[in-house]
Amino acid sequence: MPILAALAAVASFGSNPGALDMYEYVPSGLPSNAPLVVVLHGCTQTASAMEAAGWNALADQYHFAVLYPQQRSANQSLSCFTWYGATDITRTGGEAQSIIQMVDTEIASHAIDTNKVFVTGLSAGAAFTAVMLATYPDRFAAGSIMAGLPYKCATDLTSASSCQQMSASSQKTPAAWGDLVRGGDTGFSGTWPRVQIWQGTSDYTVNPANATELVKQWTNVWGTDQTADATETISTATRTQFEAGTTVAVELYTVTGMGHAIAIGVDPDGACPATTGAYFSDEKICSTTRAAQFFGLIDASNTGSGSDTGSDTGGGGGGGAGGGSDGGNDMSGGCNAGHSTGVGMATGVALGLLALRRRRR
Repeated sequence: MPILAALAAVASFGSNPGALDMYEYVPSGLPSNAPLVVVLHGCTQTASAMEAAGWNALADQYHFAVLYPQQRSANQSLSCFTWYGATDITRTGGEAQSIIQMVDTEIASHAIDTNKVFVTGLSAGAAFTAVMLATYPDRFAAGSIMAGLPYKCATDLTSASSCQQMSASSQKTPAAWGDLVRGGDTGFSGTWPRVQIWQGTSDYTVNPANATELVKQWTNVWGTDQTADATETISTATRTQFEAGTTVAVELYTVTGMGHAIAIGVDPDGACPATTGAYFSDEKICSTTRAAQFFGLIDASNTGSGSDTGSDTGGGGGGGAGGGSDGGNDMSGGCNAGHSTGVGMATGVALGLLALRRRRR
């Protein structure tokens, strides 16, 4: 499926303390009170790279706007959102505040429904999705975290690597994880955002144990336990749901054999609007439409939208980015790795540690 239109840059959206760039996709004739989806790219990517997920096609069909924040290489050498930076992951100041200023601009410019704002991201963008849900729980109804990390798993360079590989020292109790989220906005007393999590079992950039810790964190925030209320096998994935009362508060997709990537492909529920590329892997399940279902943007029985051209030809590398289900060779990119294909684990982590040094002044 071809990209429908170029993203539009938005030059002014507030004080922008995190020094980010803003792009949007707004379908023509967007009605008032339409939803908004915020899409956060991974390391070595740009906003336009995430168009391959197919959110623009869904926006045209189901009438919502899409916001694409973009990191600057002057801030972070591999253009990663700074999920580990103490200043950037708080409610005031830094990158989190820049993104919420973008959301406010979308609301003012396009009459967005403030109760229907959602966020999703890959890798460092997924980790920052957790940041946005924790620091601005009053502003987001739900989020989808794709190969991400728990909120405040790291707050500096020293802890970032061990957190990403989820060493024993990085693991916490559900209550300890939940307290970190509750500290993101200490004045919050409303309903927490619902959280969807996607994780490949062969991801060597973000240890799959991070998904377990994310489940512990967000089920605790919702006041429920880590006992599954429903489990289902779908193509190469297992979906596990955790309920708080009658609400599916947390939903986990574990994709067997997938590396560091977004799961795409013709889904049992219908076609997928995504296209192949770096960090997009054909797993015969479409994370984009399933995230949209989780957000309530489309009905679960009406997902045969968009073209599936290219969606069943395999994801993975391109331009040296090497995503996809590649076993142990997915270290290029992601939350912390250098931009080269097929590097070993030690080399990838070393490159990542260099990449984590901030350059914002």
